[in-house]
Amino acid sequence: MTLKLTLLCSGVLLVTMPGFSKDRITVNPDATNTETIMHVWSWNFPTIASNMKDIADAGFTMIQTSPVQHCYEPEGSGKKIFDTDVTEGNWYYYYQPTDWKIGNNILGTREQMKEMMDSAAKYNIKVLVDVLPNHTAVDIDAVSDDFYKAVGGRDKMFHTNGLKHITDYSDREQCTLWAMGGLPDVNTENKDFQKYYMEFVNDLLNMGVRGFRYDTAKHIGVHSDPVDTESGATENDFWDVATGRKSVKGVKLALPYDSLFVYGEVLQDKGVPEVEYADYMGQTASGYGHVLREMLDKHSAKGLDVLNFHHAASPEYLTTWVESHDTYANEHESAHLTDDQIRQGWVFLTARQYGTPLFFSRPSGSTRKNYWGDNVLGAKGNDEFKHPEVVAVNKFRKAMSGEKEKVEISDNGQVLVVNRGKKGAAVINVAKSADKLDLPTSLPDGRYKDVVYGKEFKVKKGRLTGVVAPERSYILLSK
Repeated sequence: MTLKLTLLCSGVLLVTMPGFSKDRITVNPDATNTETIMHVWSWNFPTIASNMKDIADAGFTMIQTSPVQHCYEPEGSGKKIFDTDVTEGNWYYYYQPTDWKIGNNILGTREQMKEMMDSAAKYNIKVLVDVLPNHTAVDIDAVSDDFYKAVGGRDKMFHTNGLKHITDYSDREQCTLWAMGGLPDVNTENKDFQKYYMEFVNDLLNMGVRGFRYDTAKHIGVHSDPVDTESGATENDFWDVATGRKSVKGVKLALPYDSLFVYGEVLQDKGVPEVEYADYMGQTASGYGHVLREMLDKHSAKGLDVLNFHHAASPEYLTTWVESHDTYANEHESAHLTDDQIRQGWVFLTARQYGTPLFFSRPSGSTRKNYWGDNVLGAKGNDEFKHPEVVAVNKFRKAMSGEKEKVEISDNGQVLVVNRGKKGAAVINVAKSADKLDLPTSLPDGRYKDVVYGKEFKVKKGRLTGVVAPERSYILLSK
């Protein structure tokens, strides 16, 4: 079998086996991406189903649900997104698996999921599910007997140091074999666990799911990471099983892996083997999200590299965002940004050639002083996903298929133009004041009206001119 060897500038050698893995490191300058993901965070199945038409009309091509498996469900929970008194539930409970079976008190039942899948199929929306095989519920007594039995008993469920808290996240042994955030670390190399988990994945695929976000993916080891030999493991092969390269006890991924959209939450940090993870899946561009938020905070891109995706992998295979549910809900790193700011970041990100942008649905009624808003688990988020600027750039992204980008930024860093060949351009003003636009463009000479506001711009001799309002974006299309 012929091997394709790609020598990286860092000196790392990536081995790509035809038919088994994809080169997600080498940049393809001709690649364009037209997909957009709407993260229907904390929406339940009936809510998602009833809003599917609006999601499709807004130009989104995929949705990402919250985790759907059995989860920690203390009495009285499942009502509030966040409860300081921890009596009526919290959003993070569904990130604490108790069994790998469909249905929980936050998203709904298997039957309700089926109805949601039918609605998605009707509107041609691909469904991604957030999965988290790395850990169980903090309360290990809440884990189901069926789950423990399936993996060979409680002593087989966790890594040798799986209940020991990580103190150094740059230590790959701790990162992959100890408890992240106090969540007990599952022995993902246990063949019985792998089989049980893959049966769940195949069940989702049979229901019509066509992709996954792997939560805490960087906490599940790749082959270069330390192996927990005390637990009987001989290699870190979870990702080989999860991506369909090998079967486990007669069970294998039910569909061809390349037919699915899969990315891992491999949050960027010191020592994380991004190149190895790229051999298996797409990854999150968490570093790039930080740079975009810094631009929005400063109301200027001056002094910031907002063009580089800040990742070892090719941007073609990165899932990008302005904010994620973690940056919003955990330490509220992004929650102070206004909806207008988030929207300008979204337009810039989505107008670009590469990546697969993810739009996080903030809670309905949320403000910059009340992050939880109406604070109802299962309810629809706010209406920002239907804002005309969001809809316009989502549709612009589809229309720009095959068109390369050329980004221009004003000297003060406040106005950005994403040119896509001679076919279109997105204009974004991240400043809190109006500004004059005078930047290079590849659009043909002529007068252009923005598709959202009807604002007029002019192109003459390769220069795009006009006046842009504060924190507003415009979409221009060639006639």
